[in-house]
Amino acid sequence: MHCPFCRRADTRVVDSRTADDGSAIRRRRQCPECGRRFSTVETASLTVTKRSGATELFSREKIVAGVRKACQGRPVSDADLARLAQEVEEAVRSTGAAQVEADEIGRAILHPLRSLDEVAYLRYASVYSAFCSLEDFELAIATLRMERNQGQGATASASLSEAEAADDVEHTT
Repeated sequence: MHCPFCRRADTRVVDSRTADDGSAIRRRRQCPECGRRFSTVETASLTVTKRSGATELFSREKIVAGVRKACQGRPVSDADLARLAQEVEEAVRSTGAAQVEADEIGRAILHPLRSLDEVAYLRYASVYSAFCSLEDFELAIATLRMERNQGQGATASASLSEAEAADDVEHTT
């Protein structure tokens, strides 16, 4: 790293910290030549390859803009959308790849969006998955209902087990 003051090519790292939710590293550096200190911020770049073959830098803002359309008229706040975009970025970065397909980002959006709002999920999935008939919507809705019922069944079973355990404790004391 070049010193911005004297242009010496060799500087010393004095302190390092994570920044921007762990997606960047802030380093405090000192130049051994002039003794002045300065800060640098290092980030790992993530590029997205679009269907057309063009590449561009990953952008949380683009995720928020795309999902905002699906959430129009729904009780979803800007903070919710920012959290969703952060989850998607973390999921994509966790693959370790420096370049990802736009399609992978679209798939990474589906799960957190379904957790956030099912109607927005259906809207987004209908465009992303190119639904072309009512049957596509019916299948997606049936899948959502089945997963919701399975989740409620697991919750009900857990509550029943807890109640049975509490009942057993009462009988043994």
